[in-house]
Amino acid sequence: MNESDRELAGRLDSLYQSAKSMLRLRAARESHRWLEKGRMRSALVKVFGFPMTLIHGDPLVLDRWLWLKKRLPRTSRSEMVIDVGCGSGAFTIGAARRGYRAVGLSFEERNQQVASERALMCGAPSAKFEVLDLRALDERRDLMAKFDVALCLEVIEHLIDDDKLMRDMARCLKPGGRLLLTTPNYNYKAITPNENGPFSTGEDGWHVRKGYTEDRLKELCQQSGLVFDACSFCSGFLSQKITFILRVLSNYYPLLGWGAILPLRILPPLLDSLVTKLIDWPYFSICLEAHKPQAAAERD
Repeated sequence: MNESDRELAGRLDSLYQSAKSMLRLRAARESHRWLEKGRMRSALVKVFGFPMTLIHGDPLVLDRWLWLKKRLPRTSRSEMVIDVGCGSGAFTIGAARRGYRAVGLSFEERNQQVASERALMCGAPSAKFEVLDLRALDERRDLMAKFDVALCLEVIEHLIDDDKLMRDMARCLKPGGRLLLTTPNYNYKAITPNENGPFSTGEDGWHVRKGYTEDRLKELCQQSGLVFDACSFCSGFLSQKITFILRVLSNYYPLLGWGAILPLRILPPLLDSLVTKLIDWPYFSICLEAHKPQAAAERD
């Protein structure tokens, strides 16, 4: 290697080391930002309780809870719920507060730790959280035919093999058990440009498909041995536009977006359905109700 080659190699190595340092710094900043947001949110949950778990993010989260709550009646019979892809645990905790023994599954250990802490803050000690890659749900034989209700809210669009996830969730249900699922409506209007695609070709955390139609959900039910009961929708025009404001302002500073939309959050529960119907605007999420037939006991 001559002198010029050594000089070039030295420069390339210097650039490589600089790039590594920048990536480490960026990762550290993102981690600090996540921890800062997490601490703030957990502090609010500690003070105000369960409702704060529903307004940490965009208004679509509360929309999904209001849809779910109507289909998850209070119980004193210790019925079991599995929340497949539970995120930070709001719906798992909500189910536990309604009398269910709830288990939340997520592949993110950090989320599960936060969710467990918040469950205790919210007076929901029956909510339990486990770290699990949902693609390996079928390997958990201890979860099969054990649950009265399976929840899967805005998760299935992140997995390439959606047929397998549906089959695995069906296996987790007892005969007669119900599946309550929400996912993006294929006919939505994008809230922000990234929701027009392109969508991921691998499972990297972003959506692998735009969404689902009622016909596709019926097909998934049939292929997984579930009986289709109903389809409905949630998150209309007002929720979507308030979410747009949140996302834009949060690009500058997370608390700016959250604070700006706080007074507007009351509007969707009161007026969203009416406004959405009046202007014929597509809902953002399509919502599925299905059940496992009693005859499935023999097949299982």
